[in-house]
Amino acid sequence: MRNCSLLVVSLLLTCFVSAQKKPLDHTVYDQWQSIGERMISDDGKWIAYAVNTQEGDNELIIQSADTTYRRVIARGYNASFTGDNRYLVCRIRPFYKDTREARIRKKKPEDMPKDSLAVLELAKDSLWTVSRVKGYKLPAESYGWLAYLTEKKTEPARPRTTTDNKKAADSLTRLVDSLRQVIAAQSVKSSKKKKDEAEGDDMESYLDAEGDETGASGGDAGSDLLLRKLPGTQQYTFQRILDYAFDKNGSKLLLEQARDSRDSTSHHLVLLFDLRKGYADTLSRGGNDFKGFSFSDDGEQLAFLAERDAKPKELQKFYRIWYYRAGMDSASLLIDKNSPGMKLGMTISEYGLLNFSKNGQRLFFGTAPIQPPKDTSLVEMDLVKLDVWHYKDDYLQTQQLYRLQRDLEENFLAVYNFNNNTIHQLASIDLPSVYLTNEGNGDRVVGVTDYGRRIESQWRGNTLKDIYTIDLNDGTRRLIKKNLDGQFIPSWISPTGRYVMWYDFKSREYFVWDGDTTRNITSGIATALYNEETDTPSDPGPYGVMGWAEADAAVYIYDRYDIWKVDPTRHTAPVNITGNGRSTRTTYRYMRVNPDERFLTNGQEIFMRRFNEANKEAGLLTGQLSQLLVLREFAGGKYSYGLLTKAKESAALLYTRENFTDNPDIYLSKPARTDVPHQEYAQNREEWQLSRINPQQKEYNWGTASLYKWKTFSGKNAEGILYKPENFDPKKKYPMIVYFYERLSDGLYTYQAPSPTPSRLNISFFVSRGYLVFAPDIRYTIGHPAKSAYEYIVSGTRGLMKEKWVDGKNIGLQGQSWGGIQVAQLITMTDIYKAAWAGAPVANMTSAYGGIRWESGVNRQFQYEKTQSRIGATLWEKPELYIENSPLFHLPKVKTPLVIMANDADGAVPWYQGIELFTGMRRLGKQVWMLNYNGEAHNLVQRKNRRDIQVRQQQFFDWLLKGDKPGKWIVDGIPAVKKGKDWGLDIVD
Repeated sequence: MRNCSLLVVSLLLTCFVSAQKKPLDHTVYDQWQSIGERMISDDGKWIAYAVNTQEGDNELIIQSADTTYRRVIARGYNASFTGDNRYLVCRIRPFYKDTREARIRKKKPEDMPKDSLAVLELAKDSLWTVSRVKGYKLPAESYGWLAYLTEKKTEPARPRTTTDNKKAADSLTRLVDSLRQVIAAQSVKSSKKKKDEAEGDDMESYLDAEGDETGASGGDAGSDLLLRKLPGTQQYTFQRILDYAFDKNGSKLLLEQARDSRDSTSHHLVLLFDLRKGYADTLSRGGNDFKGFSFSDDGEQLAFLAERDAKPKELQKFYRIWYYRAGMDSASLLIDKNSPGMKLGMTISEYGLLNFSKNGQRLFFGTAPIQPPKDTSLVEMDLVKLDVWHYKDDYLQTQQLYRLQRDLEENFLAVYNFNNNTIHQLASIDLPSVYLTNEGNGDRVVGVTDYGRRIESQWRGNTLKDIYTIDLNDGTRRLIKKNLDGQFIPSWISPTGRYVMWYDFKSREYFVWDGDTTRNITSGIATALYNEETDTPSDPGPYGVMGWAEADAAVYIYDRYDIWKVDPTRHTAPVNITGNGRSTRTTYRYMRVNPDERFLTNGQEIFMRRFNEANKEAGLLTGQLSQLLVLREFAGGKYSYGLLTKAKESAALLYTRENFTDNPDIYLSKPARTDVPHQEYAQNREEWQLSRINPQQKEYNWGTASLYKWKTFSGKNAEGILYKPENFDPKKKYPMIVYFYERLSDGLYTYQAPSPTPSRLNISFFVSRGYLVFAPDIRYTIGHPAKSAYEYIVSGTRGLMKEKWVDGKNIGLQGQSWGGIQVAQLITMTDIYKAAWAGAPVANMTSAYGGIRWESGVNRQFQYEKTQSRIGATLWEKPELYIENSPLFHLPKVKTPLVIMANDADGAVPWYQGIELFTGMRRLGKQVWMLNYNGEAHNLVQRKNRRDIQVRQQQFFDWLLKGDKPGKWIVDGIPAVKKGKDWGLDIVD
């Protein structure tokens, strides 16, 4: 009896506390926190993570794995642990308020508040900082040095004078300085002329590290770079540094140094500082522009691009590749446009990446066609501005303009072989994409092209492709697959380069080419390897590939649930290594914790994420890779888990864990003991919660999330998420908002932070304020997306309307983009919704079909014929389907008030679609409003606009679903003459 009494008291107390909690409001957003960057030291003993606010200053938290140490660096970010686990280095942002104030005052970039640098010595808790720092670098695979580049020094403003004498003196000084510059220039010109006369006109005869200065003025003067020894106080300072880089092993530091504009004898330099010996060699002296610095893997070789000869106003500039090997006095010219093996009309591209093969025996670089110089005799005001659209163009003019910068910088891969000093062109305009094998050590590379077949992407959304192999020793090509209608991903090339693999959409199988023949390697797998739930007109894509085994012995391929070990030779049958995924409706997916991993080895420890389709629960598992994978769970339940981060030299793991009520906090998993067998590994792990963000959440009425299941009108099983207020009382009636986009139920255990959203529903906000939110999944029938939406959404809504606690007379709809069009469709098909909000909807598929997605320039036809819009036919083949699924043609049936968001810079849905919908409803005398956020995108980007739409969305739904008084914009609108003066957000009595 006593226990019963205590239970009753406890329940009453819980209800009382819940009743006292505040509803969320629009003031809570800025300080609501989330976890940002996170990392763990190599030895697993130190953890760092950022706690970010939505607007304002963040914190960088540093903790010890045993939780005995905790340090906060205010506004810290871009953090790194040093390789010896002794230091944490990070940048520190300026105060948010200072940056905001500077932006309000429109300060110049050089006058804006700048970052600082912080170095924390972990064991001693010693912190030192440096102000005005641009950035820093640490060696990738070593430790002991830190290099950081400072901001340019600010020059003190010169005092103004008004006396005529001072003006005259300044004018005279400038005149004398000008005369000196003329004399110096004549002297340099004279000495250069004598040198040229003595050495002849052959440019190649004096192209070495001592390049000629061009007299170019202006440009970036660089800033100070400081190189500091860790630990210790030893420090070097280098002035006028433009760029810098460590080699991977941390034994050398490359420096690009600008010339001193105050010293006519100075040069633009490339320096190589030896960190062990403490001195710098000059690799190159003189020139205009240097870029693309690349070390070989062992740090013994270095290559870079340089343009050294052009005068400031020259219209053509040619880059060359310079090369240095340890032991050379300076860098020497390796390749230019005249080198043997370079194709006629091609030159070294300044935009191409330089990359040594892993073994250092090859250098890969980019080439590009030589462009004619711009004709400067043309008068700008007389030039015709015209785009010519041609039916044979690969891409529409809109795409060409979108791709313009990319096309101007397009370059084609070539290779230099050091063993025989030969150059081979690998890529070309008709074979533009080339991928290395075996980290550049292989004998061949793989090329992919859709050249000549790009027009059909307008309506297919993809193209047919040819796959080639290219011999690195002589540049010859071999066609291995013609007109692939499928998928090829560079990571599907086997680690040694022996096998090239692709997936074929029509046969729905994986194929490999082994150097001689092509074979189907998955025909022995009875279960589907393609997306079983595809409900679009396009061919279903594959579930993907986990990775290759060592020495190309096998490839691991996903089906919907399980993982198959497949022999590329087909000598052994495929094996399902996870076993029970399909029978338990559990999906297993590999979590790569080593970013440098190229292949999987038998017996290695691997980590998996599991997800159960039935109950939406997830877990983290570990096991040893083998023929039959035995996985043991070390974390799991009614949660969603983020990516794993593993310590390089220990078993410690970081991840985030969340559900609708629990914030996505950082957790540490580590072994309680180190002396247990691997089969007990998972059970031996301990889980530690490191962060506890948003403690203020407990002050607010939050909510709960649960699966809701029902039968559709045609008897199909359906499910969705039902969100209820934390203080939900089944004896009360609640208004409800139905929010949807394709299928959302897999996100049952996803945290929904209160945040001004891009135009989606702010779920936690509305739930906190006494609404139910229902998010139904939709499964589509091709050709009838509107009817499919009705089948699932309306049946689910009607199912909930039977519940006593649902206020069936006060139900609203909200959707964005594809959800937006379906909001507009549904209100033409039913009147059970009292309020509707459609973000970026298509109103008329017949006009949208030929429209442009302005963010990419592509035509929209593929969406209707092949992808999300799900018509599955052209406008001329099935016009009735376009009309059936277009709200515009059914507007006379609308009875529900509708708000439309259609922004004039929407790059996905042309905003005239919103105009068609608005003007149609207005013509028919319907209640309709349209919000056009000027210059905004498909989803709102600017935070001020996100805030605004959240307030308006609340006012609209509260007015119609709760009976609150409306905002002025709802009653009277906002006339153009009041734009920017009155936002219409005041409540009207």
